[in-house]
Amino acid sequence: MLLIKNGRVMDPKTGLDQLSDLLIEEGKIVKIAPNIENGEAQVINAQGLVVAPGLVDIHVHFREPGQTHKEDIHTGSLAAAAGGFTTVVMMANTNPTISTKETLKEVLESASREKIHVKSVATITQNFDGQNLTDFPALLEAGAVGFSDDGIPLTSAKVLRQALELARKNQTFISLHEEDPELNGVLGFNEQIAREHFHICGATGVAEYSMIARDVMIAYDCKAHVHIQHLSKAESVQVVEFAQKLGAQVTAEVAPQHFSKTESLLLTQGSKAKMNPPLRLESDRLAVIEGLKSGVISIIATDHAPHHADEKNVADITQAPSGMTGLETSLSLGLTYLVETGDLSLMQLLEKMTINPAQLYGFEAGFLAEGGPADITIFDPQADRLVSDHFASKAANSPFIGESLKGQVCYTICDGQIVFASKD
Repeated sequence: MLLIKNGRVMDPKTGLDQLSDLLIEEGKIVKIAPNIENGEAQVINAQGLVVAPGLVDIHVHFREPGQTHKEDIHTGSLAAAAGGFTTVVMMANTNPTISTKETLKEVLESASREKIHVKSVATITQNFDGQNLTDFPALLEAGAVGFSDDGIPLTSAKVLRQALELARKNQTFISLHEEDPELNGVLGFNEQIAREHFHICGATGVAEYSMIARDVMIAYDCKAHVHIQHLSKAESVQVVEFAQKLGAQVTAEVAPQHFSKTESLLLTQGSKAKMNPPLRLESDRLAVIEGLKSGVISIIATDHAPHHADEKNVADITQAPSGMTGLETSLSLGLTYLVETGDLSLMQLLEKMTINPAQLYGFEAGFLAEGGPADITIFDPQADRLVSDHFASKAANSPFIGESLKGQVCYTICDGQIVFASKD
């Protein structure tokens, strides 16, 4: 039994925002009310802290199987808990890819041993071949929560249409990484800084927003649901908004790095700031913030992409892998670059990190209610935090190391058990 006392309880699902206590027993919230007394319970004093639903991240890379020198499900789960997350969805670009029931079951068996909720998508196409669809019904039955070839865009419009029709038939959706390889140069570098500083052809904006335009219109025609992953361009926000107004079933996410920083970070942080899609222009950063404010972008997802230090620290930055570790800085980036700036209220930020991603997948998560799951994060929204290179993740490939951010996770509770407690 656990009793959280004197916290600011915030539930984005109902709009509840009040000083209150929470009593937890057998993995459930049994009471939310002021001045709860229970002599048998372990007490957490949350005075001055926010008590919110456990965060939900629908886009993480835990690298298992096949790339566990970067991360594995256990260390990824520790990183998630340290960041305030109680539910995460893994991408399928492992080795082997999660294209079969056998690989999926292996991954989910490993995930079941963790103290947070770890879900997984399966691939849309066999081993990311872009041509042959996987067995959606069998993979769903085996525990897949969705489908994505994240990392490798689906270039064939015919295959995309087939995937959308199959997804609709099976009452699910597909999530897409939108970068047309035929319109791109070297990935990880926005086209302006690539040309002006690195003297290469980089990742173009049109490669992203033209592919989004194609895919949302095919989804519109199919009456199927498509989810756009980590969009980064101003035009991409406009395209998604257009499709939504047309009546297409289109949802979209943005990663914290894309509302926080611009391409210039490459000049100071090098390969740690190299990612797909790349950091863009200030006009793009402001546009995705506007997309969050309007609701066109309903979800914040980290795209947690850990890499080994030796892989990132190569002499030629164009040869370094793209991606950054993100779970342990996500909430702080939202507090710093959205809430502190007045662009979103704290409740709006929490909505995009809890109930919205949970509802996308139909998870029983992302809310606080009597009888509901005791998945909770407790944090200090005003704490000043200097990001160090000591992460629970195996990886430290974060361009935010050394930066002072707002917010500190104090406790993460999953199924009524404390799975992370800050040492501070």
